[in-house]
Amino acid sequence: MLTFLALLCLIAALLPAGLAVANLLALRTPAPEPGDDLVSILIPARNEAGNIEGTVRAALASVGVPVEVIVGDDHSTDATAAIVTGLGDPRLRLAPVPDLPEGWTGKNHACAHLAGLARGRWLLFIDADVTLQPQAAAALSARARHTGAALVSAVPRQRMDTLGERLTVPMINFLLVGYLPVPLMRRLPNPSLATACGQLVLFDPAAYAATGGHGAVRAFLHDGVRLAPIFRRAGYRTDLVAGAHIATCRMYDGFAAAWAGFSKNAHEGLATPRALPLWTALLGLGHLLPLPLTLAGLAGLLPPEATLLSAMALAVSLATRAAITLATGEPAATIPLHPASIAVALAIQWNVLLRRERAGAATWKGRSYPVGGA
Repeated sequence: MLTFLALLCLIAALLPAGLAVANLLALRTPAPEPGDDLVSILIPARNEAGNIEGTVRAALASVGVPVEVIVGDDHSTDATAAIVTGLGDPRLRLAPVPDLPEGWTGKNHACAHLAGLARGRWLLFIDADVTLQPQAAAALSARARHTGAALVSAVPRQRMDTLGERLTVPMINFLLVGYLPVPLMRRLPNPSLATACGQLVLFDPAAYAATGGHGAVRAFLHDGVRLAPIFRRAGYRTDLVAGAHIATCRMYDGFAAAWAGFSKNAHEGLATPRALPLWTALLGLGHLLPLPLTLAGLAGLLPPEATLLSAMALAVSLATRAAITLATGEPAATIPLHPASIAVALAIQWNVLLRRERAGAATWKGRSYPVGGA
């Protein structure tokens, strides 16, 4: 029985290993190309005084294409608006976001408002904690032109300065690179294969308007994941590219903030009665159980065959994590934390699922929203 369990662990570890190899070969940083098309860089901001100056300055430093930068001040109670106003660049506008209508989440409402003000040939939405590289706008717009994609997204390189961040944030790239078949995503129009990262996503404005843009996901919190399938169902191409050399983001400033942030997204992600047991089996077998099984085997508590299989599963799991970590520019120190990261990720998802009926709402940036949208 233990040998069979160890064999299942090895099989579950090999699945993301194979996908990661294919995906890392497919995911490349797009080459920037100079052009005359205006890129509107749109930044929704609510109480972002600690981030907004660096984010705006980096956006204004874009090269290769002309840009305008519009910051949507979503009823900030800190110095966000004053900081933006003080930068004084003619390409920069501060746009107060109107009051939040019923049935909308804050970010989606701010993004929809910003899209209505933009003049660009391309709409590049970034979160207020994202720092663009100078070639980012030129690279993403060039990729959209060459592929005909109406939506191009990337995951920025994630900064993680505390142990709590290093236990949680790496799961974004691990799940994406280890479990989304990127070559199939590009080849097949199936909406279920489409995804995007809401931190950094470029749209064709005509397709954005035709699909309803952020208005089509107005009641949801996870805009990137929701928008890409909508674009595909409307007949538009979507694409995902490597983002480590395009932008940088520090999502959270510690474990408590990371737990709250990933819990907010879990409401619309893995934390469903149908999906979470499957993901628990896949992640638990492939990345969580191999470590205790291997340690038990080394202590003489398992048959030799089970010990060998579990050790192989652990090696494959850590090698997969190492390859993804190095390719995405994340800290190498997070690699040995991988089993603990899996345990924390599953704990977040199960906590959200088990509390869903009692809580009834997700809270973010001082606002509460019905779970799963209204």
